[in-house]
Amino acid sequence: MIVDLPDTTTSKISKALVRIREEGGAVALGRVLTLIIASTLGHEEEAIEAANDASREHPMRVIVVSTRESDGTHSAVEARVDAEIRVGGDAGASEVIVLRAYGDAASDPESLVMGLLLPDAPVVAWWPGEAPDVPAESPLGRIAYRRVTDASAQADPQAALHRLCTSYRPGDTDFAWTRLTLWRAQLAAVLDQPPYEAITAVQVEGAADSPSTALLAAWLQMQLQVPVEYELTSGPLAHGIRGVHLTRASGVISLERDIPEIATLTQPGRPQQDLTLKRRSLRDCLSDELRRLDPDELYGEVITRGLPQLDDVVAEQTGAHL
Repeated sequence: MIVDLPDTTTSKISKALVRIREEGGAVALGRVLTLIIASTLGHEEEAIEAANDASREHPMRVIVVSTRESDGTHSAVEARVDAEIRVGGDAGASEVIVLRAYGDAASDPESLVMGLLLPDAPVVAWWPGEAPDVPAESPLGRIAYRRVTDASAQADPQAALHRLCTSYRPGDTDFAWTRLTLWRAQLAAVLDQPPYEAITAVQVEGAADSPSTALLAAWLQMQLQVPVEYELTSGPLAHGIRGVHLTRASGVISLERDIPEIATLTQPGRPQQDLTLKRRSLRDCLSDELRRLDPDELYGEVITRGLPQLDDVVAEQTGAHL
């Protein structure tokens, strides 16, 4: 069910929620958190769909704040907020409130959502598209326990990733890190098997539009304390992480994904294996991040310490080759 509330206020939206609950019982209680999605007008539906799917694991209230892309012309448009309330089959196991703000009404998103937050429930803010330079200091970031961004959705993913090095605050995370979960688990499983030889060198390959490649290289360098090289490629077929090569005395361990969802594991003295290693969807990444609301300390170390160290090593290698 979708209830439209054109040119409305936060008070009217709250009353409409109560009325829907009393009349139809469509909005259940027992939500565990409030998810705020900061989007741009016309680009909300993919994020809402992911949140609806994730809500089956994490019942929540979803508040979508949708505004125009910043162009400095708020005052030229009449201030107005149009709202939708989605419940039942249109909202998964959540209740979705879509706020489309125009004009000056879009200049203060914090005031739009404060009256709609669930009492005594943690708040998570998610920017599925363009994110603020410092998420923790943005109007929505200030009220959130966790702040989720996606460097791969930015115009320049690699530059966006490196901005996170200086903007990071405890509670921040990025889907570029979340997408590494399966890669990290598989590599850790390989190294838990004999022979237990030290890794002497690492090479990581991935697409230029994949900030996860650099994060994986930084994590491996931190954990293994060895030189790491990473290569970024471009082209119509280049997407995501392509492969990881771990060198040790007995040979090279290679985990390569040349086709979508299937990776090939090659180890010295063992048969080649095909493994399922799919690219994670928005729903998978969002569900992962909502499982824990405390700061991800490992991500914090990788983004603030590991990535700058990797850049220093790459700069030294580049200078040595000149």
